[in-house]
Amino acid sequence: MPADPRHRPLTLRLLAETAAVFAILAAATLLADRAQAMLPVVILLIMAQGCWLHRIYVVAHEASHAKLWPDDRRVNDLIGQVLLVPLLLPLSIHRKIHAFHHGHNRRDISTSALDTFVVHGRCGPLRRAYYFGIWYLGVFAGGWFLHSLISVVMFLALPLGVARRISPAFKGWRRRDQLGSLAVFGLAVAVHLAIGWGFGARTWALVLGWPLLAFAWCYSLLVYIYHYATDYGPAVREHVRSLQPNRLATWWLLGFSDHATHHRDPKLPWYTLAEQRGDPSEQPKQSIFVAILQQLRGPTIIEIELESDGQP
Repeated sequence: MPADPRHRPLTLRLLAETAAVFAILAAATLLADRAQAMLPVVILLIMAQGCWLHRIYVVAHEASHAKLWPDDRRVNDLIGQVLLVPLLLPLSIHRKIHAFHHGHNRRDISTSALDTFVVHGRCGPLRRAYYFGIWYLGVFAGGWFLHSLISVVMFLALPLGVARRISPAFKGWRRRDQLGSLAVFGLAVAVHLAIGWGFGARTWALVLGWPLLAFAWCYSLLVYIYHYATDYGPAVREHVRSLQPNRLATWWLLGFSDHATHHRDPKLPWYTLAEQRGDPSEQPKQSIFVAILQQLRGPTIIEIELESDGQP
């Protein structure tokens, strides 16, 4: 990546701002709780913390692509991992899962397509209702966070031979990667426990526990808006849309709304995405709010006919 004189000062400002807002929101929540503020005020602050954890996740996403601190991979990974400690997520696992997403995004109806359910035979009303229920729980009730959490546990715990048979995402995942991720995960758990032990369970719940649940909802709501109901096929970089950002969303999500540009060139830093938009397919056509609401249409259910002998 060519040196950009803007990069280091912009990154330092981004990290300082991200840490400062995290601390301010946590302190405000604790003060509101101790002042016995009305419950809706505390809940609102917890939701704000959850949304800010999503900002932290997006900053760590830059590190996952090794572009947060490109001059030194070790510094880049250290910063990224520190950012992911509140989320109990090893950077190495996020990098592996995310690389699979970029390399196989909607390659076919069965690969990296969260909104698609493939049914062998006819999908009756009850089964269709079941898939719609799974989709709505995934998007609007934090289910896609749970899906991601299960993926992380699989990377941490499954024997490598079993893991590789389950999913091609495990290709190249080595024993030392697994052991290193286990160590990082253990350290992150220890940080959470130390905060609970040192400051009390209520403090932990107010600044990490409940905000994590709010993050689960926010993450699930947003994670697939850039790929929902897009095409399938080997041109994996094309199955993505950019969304119209407003100033708040651009600041909060680091211009992540220019998602088509990001998929075309994942090495572009966040502050260059808007200026690097390419052909018309990368121009935003709808708002983030509209993209969220579109998910109410439900999943795509594809019926594959069975042959006469009962085999697909």
